[in-house]
Amino acid sequence: MSLDLKGAISLSPGTIRDNDVFAHAIKHSRLPLCITDPTKPDEPIVFANEAFCDLTGYDEADFIGTNCRFLQGPETKRESVAAIRAAMTSRDVAMIEIVNYRKNGEKFINALQIGPIYDQEGQLIFRFGSQLDISAARAQERQASELRTAELLHRLKNIVNVMSVVIKMTGRDETDPQAYSQKVIERLVALSQTHFDTLGSEGPNQLGFEHLARTLLLAYAPLGERQVMFSGPRIDLPGDMVTSLTLLLHELATNSVKHGSLGSETGRIDLTWSQDDTGTFHMIWREVGGPDVTSPAKESGANIVSKLIAASNGALHFDWQSEGLIVTLSLPMNEG
Repeated sequence: MSLDLKGAISLSPGTIRDNDVFAHAIKHSRLPLCITDPTKPDEPIVFANEAFCDLTGYDEADFIGTNCRFLQGPETKRESVAAIRAAMTSRDVAMIEIVNYRKNGEKFINALQIGPIYDQEGQLIFRFGSQLDISAARAQERQASELRTAELLHRLKNIVNVMSVVIKMTGRDETDPQAYSQKVIERLVALSQTHFDTLGSEGPNQLGFEHLARTLLLAYAPLGERQVMFSGPRIDLPGDMVTSLTLLLHELATNSVKHGSLGSETGRIDLTWSQDDTGTFHMIWREVGGPDVTSPAKESGANIVSKLIAASNGALHFDWQSEGLIVTLSLPMNEG
C-alpha cells in the first residue's frame, strides 16, 4: 500500500502548506503525522501537523529540515531502527513499535506507521510517518502479565503441599495398597488436569459456573463429593469472568486443603451463588466442620486474586470466622 497521487493533485512541500483540501486534512488531523523528503540528503522532515508537535513537545522550528532520528534515545532498540530502514528500502507501508522521546526527555512507545508517497509519474517524492503513543496500553499489558506470573508462581509453591494432603487423607480410608494407589493416582491426575484445563487457555470460552466449580473443587476435595455442597441457578459466565473465578476457586480450594475444611475428614464446603436484577454475580463460600480458623498473617494469594477481582469492578471479602472461613463475592457480569 502507498499513497499514489496519479490523476490527483500536484504535491509539493508548498502544496502541503497551502489551504487546499489535502493540506487541511493533514494539518487538522488528530493523528500525529509528519512528512519527510527522501530526495534530499538524510531525508529531513518537511512538514508535521500540530498533533505531532503536541505528542513530541517540539515546535516546528525544532525539527523542520531534521531527520526523524532526533526522537530516538537511550532505550531505542536497534531492531526497531533496522525495521524502519528495511521498510524504507522496500518502500512498503509498515507499522513498527519504537521507543521515542519527547522534548522534555520523557520516553513513550510509538506505534509508528511509515509509507511512501508517489507523484503522477510514479516517482517517490515523500514519505509519511504517523505516530501513536501506546505506552499506557503496553504498561497495562505488562502489569497483567506480571500479575498472572505472580499468581502462577504462588500456585506452583502450593501444589506440592496440596498433593501431600490428598495422599495423606486418601490413605486414611483405604486398607488395600492397590486400591489406595489407584485412588491417589486418579485424584492427582484429576487435580493436574484441572489446572491445565482451566488455566491453560489465554482466551476462555463461555462456561457454566456450576460446571467450573464442580470441576475445580472435586479435583481438590480428598474425600470427593461428600466434602462439597453446590447450590445455585444455571449461570453462564462471560469469557472475561472465567479466569478471575477460576483463580479465586483455585486459591480458596488450596487454602482449604492446607488449613481448612478440605483438610479435615469432617469438613465440607458449602458453595452458593446467584445473580441479581442488575446482572451482578454473587457467590458465598462457607467452610464448616474443619479445624479452628485464625486469620493468616500473610495473604499473598488472596491479595493477588483480590486485585484481579477489583480490576473487574468486583468486591471480595474474607471473613475468618473461628468455625470456618466465609468468602463473599460480588462481580458484574460483563458481556464476553
